[in-house]
Amino acid sequence: MPTRTPDPLDTMVGARIRVLRIHKKISQTDLAEQIGVTFQQVQKYEKGTNRIGASRLSRISNVLGVSVGELFESSGHRTDDASSPFRLLAEPGALRVLKAYTQTTDPRIRHAIAELIEGIAATQPPRKSSLARLGSSRRKTRGKGSRSRDLT
Repeated sequence: MPTRTPDPLDTMVGARIRVLRIHKKISQTDLAEQIGVTFQQVQKYEKGTNRIGASRLSRISNVLGVSVGELFESSGHRTDDASSPFRLLAEPGALRVLKAYTQTTDPRIRHAIAELIEGIAATQPPRKSSLARLGSSRRKTRGKGSRSRDLT
């Protein structure tokens, strides 16, 4: 039996749910209890492997304090774009790093943080995801001395 690949729209909605859930400091278990499913089901929703029915989507939006429409990107964005900010923020730990980064105000410290993370990422073996390909292509196209200017 062939494996079904997640629909890009389901993946994008799941990623937005994950970002909003983490932002609201709600665990997968807490969200699951509030919408009447298991935490494993929430994991599947967030990965886009399981589709979310309309009534459950409504319950999720209520728990997260957003409208159902906010769980969908505007029509001007491609839903399968790996560089989508919500897709990037859905990566484990990404929102924590961004929150800590925004708590610093000194541009030199921000620059140092960006350099540190980019340096660590450059030493890691390449991942087979589109996010890793995006990161490596961006590193190759930046000019010397401008590596982190877009982050400050």
